[in-house]
Amino acid sequence: MKFKDHYATLGIPRDATQDAIKNAYRKLARKYHPDVSREMYAEIRFKEVGEAYAVLKDTAKRMAYDLEYRPAFNYREASAKRAQEQARPQPQANTSSRNAAPKEAPSAAKARPEDNFGHILDEMMGRPGTPPPKPRGVHIHGSDQHTKVQIDLEDTYHGTTRNVSMPTYMTDEYGMPIVSKRTLKVSIPKGMRSGQTLRLAGQGFPGTGDGKAGDLYLEIVIKPHRRYRVDGRDIYVDVPLNSSHAEQGTVVHVPTPEGSVQLAIPPGSGIGRKLRLKGKGIPGDPAGDMYAVITKLSQPIHTAVAQKAYRALKAAFDFAPRTDTER
Repeated sequence: MKFKDHYATLGIPRDATQDAIKNAYRKLARKYHPDVSREMYAEIRFKEVGEAYAVLKDTAKRMAYDLEYRPAFNYREASAKRAQEQARPQPQANTSSRNAAPKEAPSAAKARPEDNFGHILDEMMGRPGTPPPKPRGVHIHGSDQHTKVQIDLEDTYHGTTRNVSMPTYMTDEYGMPIVSKRTLKVSIPKGMRSGQTLRLAGQGFPGTGDGKAGDLYLEIVIKPHRRYRVDGRDIYVDVPLNSSHAEQGTVVHVPTPEGSVQLAIPPGSGIGRKLRLKGKGIPGDPAGDMYAVITKLSQPIHTAVAQKAYRALKAAFDFAPRTDTER
């Protein structure tokens, strides 16, 4: 497959963040869109930009792309650095000095072009029998890595730890990438919300040479809960009541992630009313709130026989109905 430098297409460095990639794509897509651009070959450039963005915006595709063409990137960057060094003005030798160093023999001045090309291929492909390439002073910062980690709602109240597995790579003695897998044990503090990100410095993809490793970004995702609904730091729970208790008022036990609490239902509370339990939401500064939402009892008493039995049970045991939230 022909090598395409997607980073050069978008005009970004190899360690660009996802936000930088997105911004570069949007800028170039507007510039070369065939409906608005008057530049020659705008349609071709627009397709190239889209192809580059499709690869680099996806973490897995980007990693595979970097691994596949890492030798080509390294050689290109090393060549560019050597060209810059050769372009620098060199101090001129004093031709009148008697101690000037003798010139090299013509035969040793420069190797044949085909010999240089073969040596380059040996270094890039890691052919057997060739020594490991000598360091050329190329130091590249490793790319950042992004992944998601799921936690339970209860974990946001107490904190937790998770084992996070992700792909990575190492290099052999010839500088060729070897894909591997690693697992990190990560401590997640309490109070984390869905969408928040933890940054682990130096835990991303490794760098080249003395280049520093990138960072690892963990996006927190709270799993859906069978009882609660989460909105930012606030949580909601349904409190089923029949019409008479909603109108007359009562006291119910409402479960929270930190234990059950008593909640007084004021008389005249209609279906859909929200009663706030201040500070009972996800911890933080400030902490979120919990809202008990009054809903209609799932099994209302319709028949005359059921109503008679209900009244008899209440008279005999001073029965006070409780909601099914305690189950």
